[in-house]
Amino acid sequence: MGRAARIHRVDVAEASRIGRLKPVRRTSDAALVRAAQRGSERAVEELFARHWPDAYRTALLIAHDRAAAEDIAQEAFVSALRALPRFDRSRPLRPWLHRIVVNRAIDWARARRLRREVDAAAAPEAVAPDARDELGLGLGELGAALARLSPEHRAVVVMRYLLELTPGEIAAALDLPRGTVNSRLRRGLDALGGVLERDDSPEGAPQNDAGPRAAGDDSPEDDAAPRAARDDSPEGAP
Repeated sequence: MGRAARIHRVDVAEASRIGRLKPVRRTSDAALVRAAQRGSERAVEELFARHWPDAYRTALLIAHDRAAAEDIAQEAFVSALRALPRFDRSRPLRPWLHRIVVNRAIDWARARRLRREVDAAAAPEAVAPDARDELGLGLGELGAALARLSPEHRAVVVMRYLLELTPGEIAAALDLPRGTVNSRLRRGLDALGGVLERDDSPEGAPQNDAGPRAAGDDSPEDDAAPRAARDDSPEGAP
């Protein structure tokens, strides 16, 4: 099964649960944004129903916490609605909205990682949670594998294979050089493939350590990359 197909199957149960929110009639995002800018509450509701499932799943796959993912997605929509009057309708809404979601999810995941590092330093004997614990979220083995990647690598994998954005769209959405996106995507997928191969290998089989190192690779290219454009700048939409 291809990587894209496997990403799409990460949260099948969750997708079916919230899929009922998707609108039956399909009006263009541009038309809905225009109506929302004129004060239409119905247009706002339809935009929410249309984009909530992907926003929530994106936040969940990056943050790996259901309560946090719901908060992140809701806060992203609130931020987007506040900026909507200034949004340029000639630009696509979806990448701009998901930039807000991804940035907030990355920030949350970084903060949690920092808290865990501080806790581990204070209590060295504590055992770090295994990524297999993420299976309790209902994300499957791929979700557990994603949990082992850094938030930055996890984000580009999710944007590419869940949201089906091109590397160019991801670069524009996150205000990153395209080379940095390609590098993170390649290293993230290499590490993800290594994790999955390890999980599928017989017990006691030798393991290749190249994958996990790649996931946390602090290459000069990544270090030089600018911080992703912040949340609610309509002018920054790709």
